[in-house]
Amino acid sequence: MASTIFFRILNRSQNPTTNASLLLARSYCTGRNASVSNLFLRISPLGDPSHSVVPVLDQWMEEGKKVKKPELQHIARELRARRRYRQALEVSEWVSCKKLWPFSAGDHAVQLDLIGRVRGLDSAESYFKNLSDQDKIDKTYGALLNCYVREGLVDKSLSHMQIMREMGFAFTPLNYNNIMCLYTNTGQLEKVPDVLSEMKKNGVSPDNFSHRLCINSYGARSDINNMEKVLEQMESLPHISLDWTTYAMVANYHIKASIHEKALIYLKKCEEKVNKDALGYNNLISLYASLGNKDEMMRVWGLEKSNCKKQSNKDYITMLGSLVKLGELEETEKLLKEWESTCYCYDFRVPNILLLGYSQKGLIEKAEAFLQGIVKKGKTPTPNSWSILAAGYLDKQNMEKAYECMKEALAVVAENKGWRPKDKVISSILSWLSESVDIENVEAFLSSLKPVVTMNREMYHALIKAYLRAGKEVGGLLESMKADNIDENEETEKLLSSRQQKPDR
Repeated sequence: MASTIFFRILNRSQNPTTNASLLLARSYCTGRNASVSNLFLRISPLGDPSHSVVPVLDQWMEEGKKVKKPELQHIARELRARRRYRQALEVSEWVSCKKLWPFSAGDHAVQLDLIGRVRGLDSAESYFKNLSDQDKIDKTYGALLNCYVREGLVDKSLSHMQIMREMGFAFTPLNYNNIMCLYTNTGQLEKVPDVLSEMKKNGVSPDNFSHRLCINSYGARSDINNMEKVLEQMESLPHISLDWTTYAMVANYHIKASIHEKALIYLKKCEEKVNKDALGYNNLISLYASLGNKDEMMRVWGLEKSNCKKQSNKDYITMLGSLVKLGELEETEKLLKEWESTCYCYDFRVPNILLLGYSQKGLIEKAEAFLQGIVKKGKTPTPNSWSILAAGYLDKQNMEKAYECMKEALAVVAENKGWRPKDKVISSILSWLSESVDIENVEAFLSSLKPVVTMNREMYHALIKAYLRAGKEVGGLLESMKADNIDENEETEKLLSSRQQKPDR
C-alpha cells in the first residue's frame, strides 16, 4: 500500500522516477524506517520541488488519518536536509495554521530560519518581532542570528550576539560557532581564534566544530604551528572525540604547505577514525592523489570496497578523478569498465571523468570516439559531456569541431536544465562564427543559446559583426541591446565605425 501511494505521488512530479527513488521509498517502508507512516511517502522529497505539499497534507486530514507531530517534524527535517526549504516551510506553516498543537520555541526557531531562507531577512525579522515574549528565548534569538550570519551581515550579527550575551542566551557553542562562521565567510580569518578564546573565558566549552573552525582559520593563513597547537589541545580534551574530518583537514593543509611527511602521519590518524565511512575513504583517496601516491590510493580503495557494502557513483567519481589527476588513463579505463558492469543507474558524471582525462592529455579524438561509443549503446549524454569535447577541440584550435560539439550540447540541454556552458568556450565560438559562418547559422546558434545563457554584450557584438559582414541592418540589434540594459561601449562604437554607412538608429 505504501509504495503504491508513493508511486502515485511521484507521478505528479515533472521529473521521472529513478531507481534511486524507488530504493529510498522501500527503505522508508521497511527496516529501520518502518515507524515512519505513509504520509512521508506522500510528501517524498524525491519529487518536484516546485510542487506544494499543502494539498497532500489537506487530503491526509480529509481521509481521517492521524497527524503526528514527530512524523511532521521528521518530514520537515528531511526536506531541509535536501534543501527543499520552501516545502519545509509549507509543512511548518500548515501545522501553525491548523493549530494542531501548541508551537514551542523550537518550532518557532525552525520556522524563523526557513522564512529567512525562503522569503528573506526582512520577513524573518518581522516574524521574530511578532513573537510573544515567552517565545523569544535562546533558540529563536539563535535562529535570527543564523539569518544574519547567512547574509554576511557583520554589524547586525555582532550587535545581535551582544544582546544575546546580555540576556544570558549565549551559553552554547552554537552561537559562537555562528560568529566564527561569519568571520570565515567574510574573509576575517584572523578573528576566529579570538572567538574561541572568548568562549573559554565565558565558560562555554568549544565543541568539535569550534576547534575545526579555528584549525581552518590558521591553516588557510598557512600558520601551521598554531594549527597544530589547536589540534593538540583537542586531543587532550576528554570531552572531545576527534573524527576523521579533523585529521583530514590538518593533513590537507600540510599537503598545501608541502610538508608531506607530517601529512602522511595525519592521514594515518585519519584512516584510524574512518570506521567504514565511504566519505572518509573518498577524502583519503583524494588527499593521497594530491601527494601523487598511487599505491596508497589503491590500498584505500581496496579498503573501501572491503568495508563498504556497495560503492556509489560518487565513490567511483572520486577514484576515477584521482587516477586522472595522476595521469593513469589505463587504470581509469579499467575502473570505468568495472563501474559500467555494476551500475544500476547510468550517471554521465562518471564517464565524464575519463572524457576530461583524455581532453587534458590532448586525446580529444579518442574522447569523442569514446563518447560516440556510449551513444551507440543507446545512452543520451548530458550537455556537459559534449561541452568537454568542445573545450578540448577549442584547445586544439579546431573551431569547426568545437562548434559542432557545442551544438550537440545545446541539443540535449533538457537532460540537465541547470547546465551552463563555459564563457571562454562560448566566447571563442561566437568570435569564430561572426567571422566565418553564414548569418543564418550565427542566428540559429544564438537562438539555441538563449535558453541557457542570458544575452550579453559579447553575444550582441558577435551578431553585429555577422550582420555587418552580411551587409544587414544592425539598428534592430542595437535596440535589443538597449532593451536588455546593455549600453554601447567603445568596442560597440569601433564595430559600428567599420561600416561604410551608419544605419538609422
